[in-house]
Amino acid sequence: MSRTVARLIAESLEAHGVDQVFCVPGESYVGLTTVLAEGNAIRLIVCRHESGAGFMAAADGRLRPRAGVAIVSRGPGLSNAMVALHSAWHDATPMVMLIGQVERAEAGRQALQEQNYARLLSDITKSVIEVNEPAQASEAIARAFHFAESGTPGPVAVVVPEDLFDAETEAPLARPRPQALAAPRGEDLDRLAEMLARAVRPLVLVGGALAADSLTDGAVATDLVRFAESWMLPISPTHRRPQLFDSRHPNHGGYMGIRVPPPLLSEMQKADLLVALGERLTDTVSQGYRFPRAPDPQLPLVHVWPDANEIGRVWRPDLGLACSPHEVIKALIARGAPPGAEARQGWVGTLHALSLGLMEPCWEPAPDGLNFAAVVCAVNRHLAPDAAVTSDAGNFGSFVHRYLDFRPGQTFLSSVVGAMGSGVPMAVAAALRHPERQTIAFVGDGGALMTGNELATARQYGAKPIVIISDNGMYGTIGMHTAMRYPDRPFIEATRLTNPDFAAWARAFGAEGITIREDAEVRPAIAEAFAVRSRPVVVHCLTSALQMSAWRRYDRGPSLP
Repeated sequence: MSRTVARLIAESLEAHGVDQVFCVPGESYVGLTTVLAEGNAIRLIVCRHESGAGFMAAADGRLRPRAGVAIVSRGPGLSNAMVALHSAWHDATPMVMLIGQVERAEAGRQALQEQNYARLLSDITKSVIEVNEPAQASEAIARAFHFAESGTPGPVAVVVPEDLFDAETEAPLARPRPQALAAPRGEDLDRLAEMLARAVRPLVLVGGALAADSLTDGAVATDLVRFAESWMLPISPTHRRPQLFDSRHPNHGGYMGIRVPPPLLSEMQKADLLVALGERLTDTVSQGYRFPRAPDPQLPLVHVWPDANEIGRVWRPDLGLACSPHEVIKALIARGAPPGAEARQGWVGTLHALSLGLMEPCWEPAPDGLNFAAVVCAVNRHLAPDAAVTSDAGNFGSFVHRYLDFRPGQTFLSSVVGAMGSGVPMAVAAALRHPERQTIAFVGDGGALMTGNELATARQYGAKPIVIISDNGMYGTIGMHTAMRYPDRPFIEATRLTNPDFAAWARAFGAEGITIREDAEVRPAIAEAFAVRSRPVVVHCLTSALQMSAWRRYDRGPSLP
């Protein structure tokens, strides 16, 4: 049967379970958008900036068990979207990005917006697939999803010349590839069980691959709790994955995020075995390559990750298992805990007590604005068991990780690599994917004006996130680093921001706008935000610049002007 390449690509996306794609319409792929717009199977979400579309696709890839999809135009369109590709690459997030290209007859002439994408994207994608023959279009889509979702997940780019969309082809639809999953070897499980049995103070880190497993298997959270309780192990969710283990469960061993507070980190470093279970391991999680130390860890290390190429890339593990972390958990549960595992209860209890102490809802008022802790604690009172929470990059996020009681069933979305601008688009994507659930975005005043325009997208498609903006009038993280490195210099001048009235800004989009200026307004204002059901809500919080994070206040050197 003959059909256009555009129609074949649309059918290929449908075959891979795609029900919505994110784009900023561009002339280089109008042949595809017209086909998508006239169909009913795939919803076309028209965004206001390509970075927003890319971040929405990345979030969608974490919310469903397949890669999210964005479509961007050549040249400037793709350049705008590269921050999302960079984030997906470092975050191990599956994504397929379709890119329009100049017509085949113009290739190589430096035609308008022409770019060599194989060269440009070589360091931030798993693969760049160029389609120049109509017969290979569907095959390219199938290969892209296979690459994006296999091993270490990541972004894949598919480049299609503009004229190819209207070309006719009789090529058949390429069906989705079944995912090949490796099981743990029996001898490796024997050794892991032996190492866990001998350990007096083991520590288990759980990360992104376990979060991916949970999308396809609802038993992951339950099995992780059974494993922790029966083997008496402390479980520490890693950077930007706090929802993987209930923060109030007795086996919660503390959050292994960026800059772990010294009292907790000092205790963690007493561990005599570290098991990275579905955690890729990065400089952030390892506290700057210090725990575990790179390349040779200071304690026995077991690394479980579904890609053999990743294991041993930076750290030398004593044992590496290239398989699904959930399969390891199930196998160890089936084996049963070793005799004497309950002797570790003191170790587990010490870590948990330290973690609970750090999460206590206590803070001091700040002299120059709200302590954002008050806002986050007020949100915590309203957070539903299945809520989606997003966080942009910035020091305000430290309050989120310190004061929110995360638990399985909830979703946390962010750029693990710390790309600003992810918070609002990811919240829009979450609200579109699960409109019946709460969606709360935490953003700073800097990130809000990078991609906050996606509130227009939320209004257009009926998404209703609550966006909470911490406005301290500066790029807070950079201000903190300035204050730490140059304590005798004014830290705010190089990071100062002039901001709009964000509540009025929100109302201009048709969203609800609420402003919080004083501590006494926090609880009623947050309750009001959660009571709104008909539209997005923006809560403008005038926060302290001196309270630089949930752990640090500027209290020396020059004061604010």
